[in-house]
Amino acid sequence: AVVSTQSTGKVGTLDALMSMSDDLAKLDGYTEQVMVKLYNYLAHTLEEDDLAKLPDFTKVNNKDLKSYCYTFVWDVAKFPTKLSIKEIHDIIAKNLTKIEKDFKSKSTTFNNLKTTLVQHQKKETGNLVTRNLATIVKEEDFVNESEYLVTVCVVVPKNSAREWENSYWKLADFVVPQSSEKIFEEGDQYLYNVTMFKKTLDAFKTNARERKFIVRDFQFSRTIIEQQKTEATNVEKAKNKAYPPLIKWLKGNFSEAFLNWTHVKALRLFTESVLRYGLPATFMTAILEPNKKSERKLREKLSAMYGNLDKNAADSTDLGDIPAMFQTGDYYPYVYFDINTSFVDNAREL
Repeated sequence: AVVSTQSTGKVGTLDALMSMSDDLAKLDGYTEQVMVKLYNYLAHTLEEDDLAKLPDFTKVNNKDLKSYCYTFVWDVAKFPTKLSIKEIHDIIAKNLTKIEKDFKSKSTTFNNLKTTLVQHQKKETGNLVTRNLATIVKEEDFVNESEYLVTVCVVVPKNSAREWENSYWKLADFVVPQSSEKIFEEGDQYLYNVTMFKKTLDAFKTNARERKFIVRDFQFSRTIIEQQKTEATNVEKAKNKAYPPLIKWLKGNFSEAFLNWTHVKALRLFTESVLRYGLPATFMTAILEPNKKSERKLREKLSAMYGNLDKNAADSTDLGDIPAMFQTGDYYPYVYFDINTSFVDNAREL
């Protein structure tokens, strides 16, 4: 597909063009890096119900990425051609810097919400040693508001249940006999309660641990339990509220980043072509998409068609007569740059 990249900005002096060649190469890499970050984050943040919409969420000017490239036309409204190449470079660099800064802020905020929510959810699952006991026990399982007594919860392996029931009151002085009941079971563990005098709790914990009975650090408090439930609910609401505007922002700014990236490519094509072939800038720009098997054949065909433009490219392995500014990799008689969209296929595999 032939695309329009002519009149991409004021040319300036040869020295300025050579300097811009390096600056544009750096901007190309930076813009691609930011754009791929946005795409990957969008792909991994979308909820399952929205994942099928990913191709629709990553369009540019209502076109899929390849269609946009095939029909590329320089956006004069965003990047007026009356400006110099450096001025256009600076506009794009400013755009991408702002996008990256906003992305870091928005993604950090959303990631913190997700992490906090996961932490709350983990407390409701897992084994009896780690999970939140507030959803398991009842108020009547505890002696509350006592000046001298305290009730604790103990995790006991199922194969040690008989040992516990026959000896728990012997683990320390002042343990209340017949105060232990099995209140929950999960997997290979039981959860028991037991009541004792507060002054003996430390000794009880030490002796229980020696027999692989785990005393949970949990005291029943209706106020704290309600507070935890409210906190978890609020975090989930905050995450759900933040999700739609975040996805909308990612959609819009991925599109903006890709648009800026293709304009950097156009600027590089224009700059390198003028440096290599001189003025006036009378050249054609085209988008080619060969499959892997035909890429070498295409290279040979293009070299045959345009070999007369640059005799130094007849043997790209001999860089002796090639200007240093072009010795950046494979050298051909034509100027070319990759537009790599493989990140679209790789995003969900990362």
